Amino acid sequence: MNSPSGPAPDPEAAHTYPEAQIYMDHAATTSVDERVLAAMMPYFSASFGNPSSIYSLAQDGRKALDESRDTVAAVLGARSGEIAFTSGGTEADNLAVKGAALALRGVGNHIVTTAIEHHAVLHACEQLEQFGFEVTYLPVDGDGLVSPDSVGAALTEQTVLVSVMLANNEIGTIQPVPEISRIVRERAQRDDRTIVMHTDAVQGAGYLSLDVGELGVDLLSLSAHKFYGPKGVGALYVKRGTPLEPQIVGGGQERRRRSGTENVPGIVGLAAALEFAESRREATVKHCSRLRDRIIDGLTECIEDVRLNGHRTRRLANNVNVSFQAVEGEPILLGLDFAGISASSGSACSSASLEPSHVLLAIGLDADLAQGSLRMSLGHGNIDEDVDSLLNVLP
Repeated sequence: MNSPSGPAPDPEAAHTYPEAQIYMDHAATTSVDERVLAAMMPYFSASFGNPSSIYSLAQDGRKALDESRDTVAAVLGARSGEIAFTSGGTEADNLAVKGAALALRGVGNHIVTTAIEHHAVLHACEQLEQFGFEVTYLPVDGDGLVSPDSVGAALTEQTVLVSVMLANNEIGTIQPVPEISRIVRERAQRDDRTIVMHTDAVQGAGYLSLDVGELGVDLLSLSAHKFYGPKGVGALYVKRGTPLEPQIVGGGQERRRRSGTENVPGIVGLAAALEFAESRREATVKHCSRLRDRIIDGLTECIEDVRLNGHRTRRLANNVNVSFQAVEGEPILLGLDFAGISASSGSACSSASLEPSHVLLAIGLDADLAQGSLRMSLGHGNIDEDVDSLLNVLP
């Protein structure tokens, strides 16, 4: 390992947190944009009515709900009626996977997905296996890419659902979803039957186009807190005519796709955040990709035996995932934290697990190298000085 530049750390100050943290874990969550918070505030107090009620106070909430649905639909290139609001990305994935599979269980019992999906998809598939469904977990190559041809080869006469994420939450690899969707659609048309195509696009908002026509998908999942919106609210695009069995039943809200009183402040926040993220997407991608490449090039130059995980160029503009030989990830994270830098070792949803990342194992890392991984995910608020600090501290 090469010697890092800059002064040696002061051991007396090692456990003193700086006034300002350098935040590089935007894939885990983001802060709520001030404009988003301002849009949400009236629906906590003055306009607090239940949108299902008929009096004027409640209709303020109904109007906000309808306008938010219109906003999300516009970003996705969808119809307003094709947007269902959920409690987050995990519920959106569960509703998509289980909802579509169960609605089509009279047609077939086979699902195709990949080995590197988010656990919200993988565990939903595993649960369906307990009810007689068969699931094909497709392998990926060393960069984390799934072959569209392998998806086509995996389709059978019993296949009812294909779920391939748009961009991986750990290694940032962007999948060829439009090409996969085309293969699935052509097979369904050839056989004259329904095969539903779902993509988990939770990490893509603000960095990739979410136009559902371009992607060719029937279902698409989003989570507000990944793009400067509030936690606890998500959305699922459901193409008109797509079979979907509700997973939460009760009052029949969201066109009977997801019952429960709508989280109006959260939904308003999701819509505002998605609109802001889309409006500045080009600038954000340009800014983050430059900082991302500085980190990748800098770490490669100053640290021996560092491995970049994920595709070098076909990756999210804000994602850097690296592994270090003979070094565990947790001590690195603690060291960075003490130095005022927030990063992660992978998915925030499984950060408490001592098991190596299923994503890193799937791309061919051994367990020891996978344990020595570090993920840095940037946001539009990060600056060059943040990268300078990271490249000074990390070695």
